[in-house]
Order: sequence, then C-alpha cells, then structure tokens
Amino acid sequence: MCGGWLTYPRDVPALDSKANGAHKFSERSTSPPEPFPSLSLLVISMRFSLLPAVVLTLFFGVMAGDYLPAVAQDEKRPEKVVSYYRSVRPILQRKCSGCHFPGKLEGKFSVLSVTELIKGGDAGTAVVPGKPDESKLVHYISGDDPKMPLSGDALSAEAVHTIRTWIAQGATDDSPPDVGARITAESPPVYSTPPVVTSMDYSPDGKLLAVSGYHEVLIHTLDGSVPPKRLIGRSQRIESLSFSPNGQILAVAGGTPALFGELQLWNVAEVKLLHSTTLALDTLFGLSFNGDGTLVVFGAADNRVRVVKVDTAEVTMRMDAHSDWVQGTTFSLANDHVISVSRDMSMKLTIVSTGQFVDNITSITPGALKGGLVDVIRHPTREEVLAVGSDGEPRLYKIFREKARQIGDDFNLIRAYSKLPGRLCDLDLSPSGNKFVVGSSTATSGAARIYMTEDPAKFVDIPDVTAPVFAVSFRPDEMQVAVSGFDGIIKLCNAETGAVEKSFPAAPLTVVPTPAVATAGP
Repeated sequence: MCGGWLTYPRDVPALDSKANGAHKFSERSTSPPEPFPSLSLLVISMRFSLLPAVVLTLFFGVMAGDYLPAVAQDEKRPEKVVSYYRSVRPILQRKCSGCHFPGKLEGKFSVLSVTELIKGGDAGTAVVPGKPDESKLVHYISGDDPKMPLSGDALSAEAVHTIRTWIAQGATDDSPPDVGARITAESPPVYSTPPVVTSMDYSPDGKLLAVSGYHEVLIHTLDGSVPPKRLIGRSQRIESLSFSPNGQILAVAGGTPALFGELQLWNVAEVKLLHSTTLALDTLFGLSFNGDGTLVVFGAADNRVRVVKVDTAEVTMRMDAHSDWVQGTTFSLANDHVISVSRDMSMKLTIVSTGQFVDNITSITPGALKGGLVDVIRHPTREEVLAVGSDGEPRLYKIFREKARQIGDDFNLIRAYSKLPGRLCDLDLSPSGNKFVVGSSTATSGAARIYMTEDPAKFVDIPDVTAPVFAVSFRPDEMQVAVSGFDGIIKLCNAETGAVEKSFPAAPLTVVPTPAVATAGP
C-alpha cells in the first residue's frame, strides 16, 4: 500500500456513482471513491479495505519497536579498534617503506616503527596520537591528489580510513614483544641440542672461528683452551658473518623473518657491540668486507643490495635491480664494484660509488640458468668470482665483460665444476685462490667437497658428512677447512685429504632434566 490511497482487493466491489445518479458497486474499479453516502457504506468499506492495513500496521509497528532501538544502539557502538601490527603496518610496508626506511630516508622520515612515525622527519611530527586532523601523515596520503606515495597508486580510501582511525584511537603500538629482549648477555640462549649453523668464518690469524647460533655468534678458540665468547644480539637468525681484514671487527648480518633485518658490528677483542642498525623489514644475507675493511656489502630478502660504512653504519649505496632475495655479495678486486647473486638466478655488477647497475655477469638467455644463486666469492688475486646455487654446480666467472653481449652467450663463464648432490649452500676460497670448499644440502642429507680451482677434475670429498651442510670456511694457512650445518657439529677437516681431525658442538650444551611423569594406578 502506497501513494496515500487504499487499494481495494480485487474481490471487493467499489462504489460506482455514475449509474442513474445512484451509488452502485462496480466490479473492477480502482479509482479513488467519491465521498461515502452513508455510514453503513463507510463501515462496509472500512471493514473490507482497512483490515489488511490495520494488521500490517500493527505488524510493522511491533517490528519497528524492536528494530529502532537496535539501530540507535548500533549508531552509538564504538568503531572497532584498529591494530597497528595487523592493519596499519602492512599498508605502510607495502606502500611507503620503499622510500622511508633507514636505508633510504627520504625527508629523514622512517615508517619502520610507531616511534619513528610519531617522530616524523624534516616536516616535523608525522603522527599526533588521537588527532588525525593534526597528523601530517594523514594529510600526505589523503585527498584527490595525495603527496604520498610519490610513485605508484595512491592509497585506497579504505587504507586511508584505517590509518586515520588508528591515529584517532591513540596510535597504539600493538607489535609483538621483541623476542630478543628476553635473550641478553645476562640471560644467554640455553641449548639442549646444538644449534643449526648457517655461517662460519676463521679470523685472519687462524686462531679463532666465529660460528652462528641462535640470537648470537660464538667465537671459538681452536685449541679449546677457553669457552667460546658469546656475542649476543637482537637478531633471531644469524645468516652471515665475516671478520674484517685486520681481524678487529666482526660483521654480522641477520634479523627476524618478516620483522626486521639487522647489521651488527662488533669489536672482537672487547666483545663490544659497536653498531646495531635495522636496515630492512626482513632478513639480511651474504655479507662481505671490502679490501681495507672500511665498507661492508650485503643482500636482503627485500631484493636489495646495500653498502655500509663500517665506522658509522651509514648506508652509502643501494641497488634495486634484483627481482628476488639477494643471498650473496662480494667486492671486486679494485673495490669499485659489487657483485651480487640472487634467487632470481642472476649475478649482477654494480658501481659502488653510484649504485648504478652495470651488467648481468651470467647469461641472460631464457632457460640458460638452472636455478637461484646462493653465494659468491671473489678470487683473491684476479677479477674473477666463484658462484654456487640450487643446481649443485660451482662456476667460475670473469667479472668484467670483454666483448659485446649476444643473446645465447655465456661469455663470462670460465669453467664449471663437477656437481654435488642437492643445493649448494656455501663456499669459501683459500687465501691463495688455489682451492675452494663447497657445502650442499638435500632434503635428508648433505655433502662437502674441496676442489682445485684450476683443475675441475681434481677434488676431495669430506667423509662422514651425513647432515645438510650450510656453512664452510678455509683456515688462512690453507691446512684446514671447517664444515657444519643442520646437525650443529663443527668438523675441522684436513684440507689435503678431507679427513675429520676434530669435531665439537657449535654451542655449549646444557642437560635439561626430564620432568618426572606420574602414572595413575589402577
């Protein structure tokens, strides 16, 4: 019923005022009736036409009585609390972190944490808790022509509303507590089984061996005269470590997956942390020093290569040409270029001073590459690099191209070596460059092999390696190699024969008592 008139049911006659001046009933008239001639007709009409209206009015009236308070209640209900960690952080990471993180602080503004958001940058405070209209971040991302992001699509209206609501609700930081805060020098990790070893390095004098652990690096003396020094830091995973050329500094790359990537620089003698710098929103990999120890280069799970000054931990170069994780890096012999390898199956050459991408050292022919690359190391005396990856075959390359590239060529390849089973995870060259050692991993086992650099046919397999091998290192005197991985056992092996001369766990073990189990009687 609508329009202000009651419509008669089809089986109820309507008044007809045009039959001989008398009021008669017409069977199918739907026009509005003229004024009723008598009370009886009014009663009859109302009886048949108003009853449905009364019933429906009562019905909807009852329903409205139940519904309206609920509507009013919904209008008063507070908006759902917006989570920074689950809702705001992913937006900032996806749309803003490319230009506003410690490695690239445009406007000196970082979006890496709530503290840095509130702090702001050159333009002043970016977030004013509880006051979205006074927060510069909201102004920059809002409107028909937002100022941020500078490139790419603007934030959706929903994303802007999410950030605005979070600020209006007080800009609370609900990020999970830092796991590292519970592990300190006063409360070090406790191991009931050896930790998986992902990286190792001998000191330049050959007296120390740095080994990755959980939240820490352990520095062992090879004679076993003292317990290992424990360099405990924030990063849950230690992915790469390296002594500086003079042995005074230990650089450590790692992080906590999906949370942050961290570079640590330690004074080895004093067991003192010199710098701890968060440089990405995910883990760092494949760290190397330049020749004089003033710079370090590393890759990351954000597909980038970064060069950092050792004395200040300042990023001096960043390269973005890779399309997948950058897992290995090294400097050229002249220290003016960086070579990087990635899961995108490429090895790239970059100028250190400018960050300019120069060339792909590997072939660019589609299908020529057989898998992601994991590690790379430069020859100590020549502009050549060894690279390993998921195809199990070590390869030696020239760094610099000497003729124009042609589709289908792999001109820079010098030689390939015999394959190992599984995926090659790490390699190290002897100081003379005459030998190199490689470790591999399959789903259930591993292998390690020492090659002669100039003769691919000559190699020595290290016996009794059963667990996946993730880390290898050549001792500077070239008489010994260290091998470890999934089992957490360090094997010190003769570099001539491969025989294991000594083995020990990567970290001190603590016997955890088994709790008594009560058995209910019958």
